[in-house]
Amino acid sequence: MLSSLSDNYEVILVNDDSPDQSWDVIVALSEQYPCVRGYDLMRNYGQHNGTLCGIRLACHEVVVTMDDDLQHPPEDIHLLLEKLGEGYDVVYGVPKKLPHSWWRNLGSILTKWLVASAIGIRTVRDVSAFRAFRTDLRRAFEGYENPDVMIDVLLSWGTTRFATVPVDEQPRNVGKSNYTLGRLLRMSLLYLTNFSTKPLRFSNIVGFFFTLIGFFGFIYVITIYFVAGSVPGFPFLASAIMVFSGVQLFALGIIGEYLARVFERTAGRRPYTIARSVSGTPAKQP
Repeated sequence: MLSSLSDNYEVILVNDDSPDQSWDVIVALSEQYPCVRGYDLMRNYGQHNGTLCGIRLACHEVVVTMDDDLQHPPEDIHLLLEKLGEGYDVVYGVPKKLPHSWWRNLGSILTKWLVASAIGIRTVRDVSAFRAFRTDLRRAFEGYENPDVMIDVLLSWGTTRFATVPVDEQPRNVGKSNYTLGRLLRMSLLYLTNFSTKPLRFSNIVGFFFTLIGFFGFIYVITIYFVAGSVPGFPFLASAIMVFSGVQLFALGIIGEYLARVFERTAGRRPYTIARSVSGTPAKQP
C-alpha cells in the first residue's frame, strides 16, 4: 500500500516499553521488511514522547503518525497526503464518529478544545494522533527536552497552516485505552500550564474581581455602620474570610503548577531514551 503512495518510504516502530512481546514482533518485521526500523525505549515515557522519538528519527519529507491499535485506517493515509498537497503543513485525520463511550468522548472534546486554546489556533478543534505533516517542522522544536511532551502544540511552533480530513476510525478490538478520565484531566491541566499562560491571567482576573467585591463590601459595611449604627458580626466576617482565602489558595495552586513545570524543565530529564534499535537497511539522514 505504501509503495503506491511513494517510491521512498520507511516505517518507524517505537516500542514504549510494552509489557507484551511487541519488541520481538518489531525485530521480526525488520528482518522481513527492509523499510522497517524499530526503536525500543528504556521505559514507558508516554504516547507523545514515543511519537517525538519517531519524528526526530524520520528521514523523509513527510511524516505520518498513527497508533498501533489499528483504529487509524492505513488505507486513508492518502487522504491526509492529498490535503497536505493543497498547501497545508499539518493535516489531521479525525473520525467521522467518535468510537468511545460518552464520558471518554466528552473528555476528548474538552482536551481538544484546550489544545486549540493552547496553540492559539481556533480553527483547529479536532486533533488526532493520526496526522501527516512536513518533516522540516521539527526544526521549530529541535531543542525541546522537556519530559512533558504535546506533539500538537510543538507543531504549532512551526506553522499555523492546519487542516483536517474525515476518516473512518475503527473501534478497538484488542485491549483497552490507557486514557482514563483522570488521565484526560491531567493532560488538560498539562496543556494549560505547560504551553499557555492563560491560567495565570485567569487567576489575575479572578483576583481583581474579588478585590472589587471586597471594596464594595467595605463600602457596604461603612454604610450600614452610619445608617444602622451596627455592623453584621461573625457571619459576615467568616463569609468574607472563606471567600478570600479560597481565592488565594486557588491562585497559589495555579502558581504551584507553573513552578512544577519549571522544575521539570530544569531537572534535566529527557523526554525519552532509546535502549536499542533494529533496522532492515541503514537509513540515510536528509
